Amino acid sequence: MCRNIKTLFNFDPPVTDVEIRAASLQFVRKVSGFNKPSKANEAAFLAAVDRIAGVSRNLLDSLATNAAPRNREEEAAKARARAAQRFAPT
Repeated sequence: MCRNIKTLFNFDPPVTDVEIRAASLQFVRKVSGFNKPSKANEAAFLAAVDRIAGVSRNLLDSLATNAAPRNREEEAAKARARAAQRFAPT
């Protein structure tokens, strides 16, 4: 999975449409191999981002869990600690 695509489910505060679109954009970039599509492919690329964002919103809205929502700040701190350990000079 693309490392730039983050888990969006079960957070407090809930995921925003901007975050869903950003994850959708990363997914389409990964699948297509384009960071920025050519003019000939731009319409298809943006349509794919829109469709994936819509499907993702539907999925997130329909999921249910009994687990307590995760705190965004705590999860970000954990991710920074993992990155610091992974990229620390050896």
